[in-house]
Amino acid sequence: MSKGLQRRLLLLLLLPLFLLAMLNAWFDYRSADSAALQQDRQLVRMVPLLADSVVAKGDPSSPALVLLTAPPVDEFLNSRPGMSAMAVVGMDGVVRAGADWLYGMPPSTKEPAFSSQEFEGVTYRIVSQRVQTVAGELVVRLADGSDPRQQWLRLLALKVLLPNLILAFAGFFAVRWAVGTALRPLLTLREALERRSPRDLSALDPDASPDEVRPLVESLNRLFGLVNAQAESQARFVADAAHQLRTPLAGLQAQVEAWAQVVDPHGSKGKAALASERAAPGAITLGADQVLRLRHAARRTSQLANQLLALSRADSRSANIQPLQRVDLLQLCETLLESQLDAAMAKQIDLGLDVTPVHVSGQEWLLRELMTNLVDNAIKYTQEGGRVTIRCGQQGQAFLEVEDDGPGVPSGERYRVLERFYRVAGTAVEGNGLGLAIASEIAHVHRSQLELQAGAGGKGLRVTLRFPLA
Repeated sequence: MSKGLQRRLLLLLLLPLFLLAMLNAWFDYRSADSAALQQDRQLVRMVPLLADSVVAKGDPSSPALVLLTAPPVDEFLNSRPGMSAMAVVGMDGVVRAGADWLYGMPPSTKEPAFSSQEFEGVTYRIVSQRVQTVAGELVVRLADGSDPRQQWLRLLALKVLLPNLILAFAGFFAVRWAVGTALRPLLTLREALERRSPRDLSALDPDASPDEVRPLVESLNRLFGLVNAQAESQARFVADAAHQLRTPLAGLQAQVEAWAQVVDPHGSKGKAALASERAAPGAITLGADQVLRLRHAARRTSQLANQLLALSRADSRSANIQPLQRVDLLQLCETLLESQLDAAMAKQIDLGLDVTPVHVSGQEWLLRELMTNLVDNAIKYTQEGGRVTIRCGQQGQAFLEVEDDGPGVPSGERYRVLERFYRVAGTAVEGNGLGLAIASEIAHVHRSQLELQAGAGGKGLRVTLRFPLA
């Protein structure tokens, strides 16, 4: 937008300047032309006086004439030394009296004829006319080197075009500077909007904008307020719903877990009945497989509620305004290893650490949630006897990484799995499709994004979070 406005303003301001420069040149020429017409009339008026100055033929053996120049002619010649000349020329073109360089054939008519001729670096305006004198028919010529029109044409580049060209260039830079200065608040506003996080919907400062832009800034602030209110309302709804679901789901899961322990204390599916055959009349009898399915559904529903709550916290606008902390990534990874060790041992998965000390600025509880989701996913999708590695360190940038040697994700779907509730087709492992989505939201809060690549040897999946340089 600013580039378009700048081009338009430059064009609209410089075009009139260019037209004014051309108009100024035209007026200069018209002024010179008007003065030149006066000079032409003066030359024509002196032609009869020069003709009357011929008083005799002179020596018959010589073409020279006897001249007695009239006072106006003398004044014309003496007032312009080196810039004026006269000559009396015979009908054969030979100069009979005056300047030799004014030779030439006579005009075809008896009307005054005007021409221009350059002599010794001076451009002369010359009038020629056939006249009848005491010496017979002759041609008288008067040359004026001070003719304004001739001077204007000769000095066109130096005195007209060059100043106008300099003025045009100076005007271009002056107008460009003025336009750039005038548009600077718009550019500042654009840069401020471009630097913003997509989740930053705080109001802009209307007083920092010019009066013409202030209505636009106020409209943007109203729009930001509406979007922010809607986002906060949605986040509160998801958080409240997830929070309200956690308590009854926890009670349901505890009851179902108790039934499942009675049915199968070692975790293997049996065929025993929940109640003995001597149960009281009216009691409901459930099979072991039904109880175990009920436990699985309760666990999955409880996990979904917890993930929805985590997603609402990670997606909340308040996450961007919370103060950053100095987070020890090595300690974070060690704590995570301890919390996930039981789940890894249940599947005989080699859960290892490859860490070096590194600190970053971030929100520790969000980074813990991110790594919990990544490690939980890796353990869940890696086959028994597989390997999951947790890494952190510094490679130009500080990073967190989780790598497994499981089935991996096809390259065409690696960034689709970051979408909410998206799951790769044909996946046998139960899940809600929210783990990587939560991790991606947390990465955005830390001004970064998750990198999904194949693991070592092209097997499995490696998920990396690189922290931006301070």
